[in-house]
Formats: sequence, C-alpha cells, structure tokens
Amino acid sequence: MDLAHQNLKTLKETINSYNLKAKKSLGQHFLLDPHINQQIVSTAGNLTGKNVVEIGPGPGGLTRAILSSPAKTVTAIEMDRRAVPLLQELKHIYAERFQLIEGDALTTDLTQLCQAPRQIIANLPYNVGTILLLNWLKQAQKWQKLTLMFQLEVAERICAQPNSKHYGRLSVISQWIADCSIVKKLPPGAFTPAPKVYSAVVQIVPHAVQPTQQLFQSMEKITRTAFGQRRKMLKGALKTINGERLLSTARIDGSRRAETLTLDEFDRLAHAYQRNCDEKSCSA
Repeated sequence: MDLAHQNLKTLKETINSYNLKAKKSLGQHFLLDPHINQQIVSTAGNLTGKNVVEIGPGPGGLTRAILSSPAKTVTAIEMDRRAVPLLQELKHIYAERFQLIEGDALTTDLTQLCQAPRQIIANLPYNVGTILLLNWLKQAQKWQKLTLMFQLEVAERICAQPNSKHYGRLSVISQWIADCSIVKKLPPGAFTPAPKVYSAVVQIVPHAVQPTQQLFQSMEKITRTAFGQRRKMLKGALKTINGERLLSTARIDGSRRAETLTLDEFDRLAHAYQRNCDEKSCSA
C-alpha cells in the first residue's frame, strides 16, 4: 500500500459515510475487495508512464487500485452524481495524478481526456458494456490496451471462435480489430449486490494496423446483415446487399452460414462491400 492510501478510509467506511448503494438502473455492481481490484489492474501489465481512463468508478475500489500502480495519470468518468463527492476524496489525495470527470462515457470522446499512451481499465456497467466497446474499437489506434470487465456471456462472445455458439458479430469485429482474451473470471459473490451471472475480465490489445473508418462501417454492415439472419445461408442473408456478387468476389460459398466464416473471410466480404459502395456511392 502506498503512502497516499494510508490516509484513506477503507472503501466500506467511505461507502457507509456517503450511503452509496448500487443502482440497478445504471447497471451497477460494486467490486469492493481490494485484492481482486489489484489483481485486475495487474492483468493490464506495467502501467509505468501510461495514462489510464476508468469508466463508472462508482465507490472507487478499482480506482484506488489503479492509483496505487505506477500509472502516470488516472482519469475517471462518472455519470452517477451520488458517487462524485466520494470520489473527490481521492482527488484531494492524488491531486497531481487523478482527474474526475462528471459525464456520460457514451457521449464522450475519451481520447480527448488524456495524452497517449492511453489505456482503459474498467468494470463496465452491464447495460452499456457492448455499446461502449464497439465505440472504442472504432478508434482502436488511439488505445494501447483495454482491460474491461463484462458479464461472462459477453466476454465469451468477444473471444469466441467460428463454429461455436457464442460466435457472432461482436466476436468478428472485436477480433478483427484486436487480440482478445479472457484473463480472469469472477463469481457473482465478488460483487455488491451480487449479479445473477459470472463476470470476466477481457484484455483487448489493438492490432498495429487498423482499418479505415469506411472499411469499419462496411464490416459493421456485413456482420449485422449476415448474423441478423444467422440460420439462413449467406446467399439468402446477404440478399439485400447484393450478396451473390459479394460472395463471388470474396470467393465464399453462398450455401455456408455466417457462424462458419473465419475473420479472413469476413475481411474479404467487407472489402468487397466497400469496393461495391465506392462504385455505387452507397451508404455503409
């Protein structure tokens, strides 16, 4: 424990003094165990010189763990006004390294909050975790690493392989953009209140080379259309976007289904769709 932490009340004492309780409408499940929070931060690797952004810190358990690391700065964005006074206690102690932003991560460009090299470490609210991830993947070149906690089922979807029940649109886009792996699983009892499902920490490391914004939009369109009717063969599922031509250009058998395609095959379809859009000025 660093010297600054010695001047802090325990997390439970702080929560009790502010009477802060998790709010179901915000998808909140607080992780209060300092040892588990430290373990999560350790999965992010050496944070020396890194600027870390945290989403939805709540009572600040994970925030404290990040601040006790060698991270250069920590920026927390919180939309729950009830938690702001509690988090201000960290601001008083870590004035030079900690920044608290009261706002909504869904509508905030997090890359404007700190300089590179940037990382995100967060226990994401269950109800917006997937949307947040897709937003960040669109600007993946600006992030060195993302260490994110989701419901276990969502984590499995992110990391799923072809021909598995969890493989879908989220799997393809996430792995097309980054190396994704589950690094830690947590039981419901680790949280307050306990959710009904297990949770998991996913480490996401963006690839060195990223697609253009236009190609990303094409991949979104292809995967949304292909998996939107996943029981159909691709020639039927992609019919509304000139699927026969796309499949022919990408050298893919139209009798196959979306869950059987590899990342490389989806990449070929996205490029084919993009070329088709360039020729016809269609909207991805």
